[in-house]
Parts: sequence; structure tokens; C-alpha cells
Amino acid sequence: MGIFARLSELIKSNLNDMISRAEDPEKMLNQVVIEMANQLIEAKKGVAEAIAMEKKLLKQAEEEAARATEWERRAMMAVRAGDDVLAKEALARKKEHQGLAETLKEQWAKQKAQVDQIKLALRVLNNKIEEAKRKKQVLIARKRQAEARKKIQETMAGLQNASAFETYQRMEDRILQMEGEADAAAELAEEYSGDTLAHKFKTLEATAGADDDLLELKRKMGVAPPAPQATPQRVEAAPEEEFTQLSQAEQDELAAALAELEAQEAAAQARVKR
Repeated sequence: MGIFARLSELIKSNLNDMISRAEDPEKMLNQVVIEMANQLIEAKKGVAEAIAMEKKLLKQAEEEAARATEWERRAMMAVRAGDDVLAKEALARKKEHQGLAETLKEQWAKQKAQVDQIKLALRVLNNKIEEAKRKKQVLIARKRQAEARKKIQETMAGLQNASAFETYQRMEDRILQMEGEADAAAELAEEYSGDTLAHKFKTLEATAGADDDLLELKRKMGVAPPAPQATPQRVEAAPEEEFTQLSQAEQDELAAALAELEAQEAAAQARVKR
């Protein structure tokens, strides 16, 4: 577990160092995740080395056990041959290899227990790093939201500045004054140039329409007398009266036209009789 304790301390020291030096939290978080990933790679290498050592110890223990078995077989062969001295030497060699096998087996058991622990620790570390990667996105989003809120507040603070509003109001009043001056100049130009009589009648027509509308409203409300209902009658003048109203020249011209018309009618009737 020492390797992971050192790894954890290294990550913490790097993180604290970056926090103290970093100006951009987003860059800092990205760098932290990169550092953690690199440390995870180193941790995996350490675990791989521990696993390799475990397998090596197991293989050595099995080889020593196999050698002990082989020397026992040779001792039995010497006994069959009646050579007890040789058999004792073989048994001594067997005992030597058997002791080594037991020692290696004990070391392998300890190494295996440690490997199981660091495998578990590695999985925990890997899960924490993956969680840190996921949280990084959330933290970056929160950081950007905070920046946006800060900019909005700064903008609002600028708008709430009294001098800014006073300047805005002053410019609005100035524009209204300019528009009034332009309208007055146009009115004066129209009044003192062109047809003055036509201008007066135009003003009279505008006010007359307003008077008619006011009278109609009063009649609708019942505060003014209703409009007269009399229907005007058309009196037609008698032909004689119309005739007498013409000038002498017009009368002579009309008489000549009537005489000519009568002559044409008489000629047409004569042709019909024939």
C-alpha cells in the first residue's frame, strides 16, 4: 500500500501547487485530470511489477519443490542399489530444495496478498479519477456560468451609474429640442412662403372638420339639437321662363335651330306621303 500512499501525496501536492499558481480554474482542472491520468499509468506499472514478482515467486517455489521431489527419487534409487551413503547425500539435497520451496511459497503468499490489495486500491483510484473527470465537466460549466453572471452584474452596475443615466437623459432632451426646432422652422417656412390664402383655407378646412365632429358628438349625447329633417325640393323652371332668361342672341340662335328642325321634319313627312 506504500505506493498508493506516495501516489496520493504526490497528487495532493501537485494539486495544491496548481491551485496556488493557476489563474484559470478551467485550465487548472484540465491539468489536474492530466496529472492524475499520468499518475494512474505509473500506478498501473507498479501493480504490473508486483504481479510479475508474484508469478516469479510462485514459479520458483514450484521449481524448488520439483527439485526436492527429484532428489527424493534419486535417494530411493541409491537405497535400491545398496548405497546408503549416496542415499543420505541425496536426501540432504532434497531437504535443501524443499526448504527453499517452502520459503519461496511463503514469500509468494505474502506477495499475492499484497497484489490483491493493490489491485483493489488501483480500482478505487481509477474510479476516483473517472469521477473526477465527470465532475470536471460540471465544475467547468459552473465556472462558465459564474463568469456569465459576473459579466451581467458588471454590466448592470455600469448601467446603474447615475452619470450614465444623466448623460442618456440629456441626450434625449437634446434630440427632442432639435426635433421641435426643425418642426417650427418647417411651419414658419410654410406660413411665410407660397400661397398664403391657400394656407389659410387649409387651416380653415382642418378646423371646420373638427367643429362638425364636435357637433355630431353633442347630438349623439343629446346635448345639441338634432339635425333638420326637411327635404329640399327642386323647382323646375318653365320652358318659357327658361327661354326668357336667355339673352337676345341666344334666343335668336335657339329660334333658328327650332325653325331648321321643323323644316327637316316637314321634309321627312313629305317624303313619306310620296
